[in-house]
Amino acid sequence: MEVLGLDIGSYGIKGCIVDTEKGEIISEYKSTPPLEDSTPHKVLAKVYHLVHKEFEWDGPVGCAFPAPVNNGIVLSAKRIDDSWVDANAEQLLSDITDNIVTVINDTDATGLAEMRFGAGINQNGLTIVLTVGTGIGSSLFMDGNLIPNTELGLLEIDGTIVENHASNKIRKEENLRKKIWAKRLELVLEHFEKVFHPDLFILGGQLSKKTQKTFPYIKINTTFKPAEYQNEASIIGAAMVASNKGNEVFYR
Repeated sequence: MEVLGLDIGSYGIKGCIVDTEKGEIISEYKSTPPLEDSTPHKVLAKVYHLVHKEFEWDGPVGCAFPAPVNNGIVLSAKRIDDSWVDANAEQLLSDITDNIVTVINDTDATGLAEMRFGAGINQNGLTIVLTVGTGIGSSLFMDGNLIPNTELGLLEIDGTIVENHASNKIRKEENLRKKIWAKRLELVLEHFEKVFHPDLFILGGQLSKKTQKTFPYIKINTTFKPAEYQNEASIIGAAMVASNKGNEVFYR
């Protein structure tokens, strides 16, 4: 099935058409400039432009959204304007595009793509997917099935929020050497080991592009792998969910 996948983030909104049976992107990327204003009416206007002017799309749309979402309703807004809280993002996006739009948390979308087609294929037990970028997003899977809307990057370790300690944004702001950054990530992963006892970590976001310079310095007991899809995963995962709309079990 062909679905238009969108990913909304501070960097802008990007999209492409996805073959959801193969987990492959089959069109060129199109994107907007960075979102200086992420209020609903500004985001909706940019989505309308992408869907109708850039892609001229008429069909299902899957949208990866930078917040927890339940049945289309935005639950909180740490990475997007507060005015989205309690809004029905799914309905708003469907109305503005005149298409059926399915909305899912962006890191949950990333995890779905990795578990179905990428680093987590056929993985049993508990898998934790982390996207290490501007913040640290998370998605959890038990025997391949999604436990939605986790926010592990917002947990505190010794009084410091995880993503304020080890995100790629912090690495850049503090000009951290890769080894020092890796050791910060190691501390985070060790903490998650003690709390969750996972069988696998899948590490994505900007971190998955720097594995040769960071992974050798991370020493933990749990197996960890780089995400295979990198920046494509959220779009592919969102498109997968749209193609599976009506089935509430994600996603073995």
